[in-house]
Amino acid sequence: MMLLVLLFTLLQLLFTTMATNPSPKPRYLNLTAISAKNGASTIECWRLASPFKTASDAGVSGASLAQLGKTGSTSYTLIPARFDGGLHNAPTVQYVAFLSGTAVVSVPGSRQAATIKGGRDGLIIAADTADVSKQGHGTKYPSGEQTIAIQIPTEDGKVPAHTVLYAGPCRKEDSP
Repeated sequence: MMLLVLLFTLLQLLFTTMATNPSPKPRYLNLTAISAKNGASTIECWRLASPFKTASDAGVSGASLAQLGKTGSTSYTLIPARFDGGLHNAPTVQYVAFLSGTAVVSVPGSRQAATIKGGRDGLIIAADTADVSKQGHGTKYPSGEQTIAIQIPTEDGKVPAHTVLYAGPCRKEDSP
């Protein structure tokens, strides 16, 4: 009986500590990248070079903030359910934030693929422009719901400073 009381007390302490001590702030933003090597598109997990900082702007002061750099003209895209975007290159180096739906990105001649769900983990970067990739990548939207994407080109089509963590899409545990 004493062991049961001790176990219960330890569990209470653990849950109280978890509730009062939020998870550690992320240090860097990792995101799935559609990049290119040797003229062919590839999927990689990138760590952006700019670390998270503590925001000081009104409304988010104290929150974690990662700068994406200067950007160009942003677009909001409504993609129909079960749409096939076909094989294409990124029109420019751009972040793509999927707000809803699902996108499946594949690379020709490879078994590489990334499934991106809209929402929290829906930010990717597409950098396989025609000058670095001959065929580009394929994108399909297999879900029965509309996919909403925001396309955010980088300023002057520049690839942001980053480190390649590994080949393939980022894993859930690499998200902030």
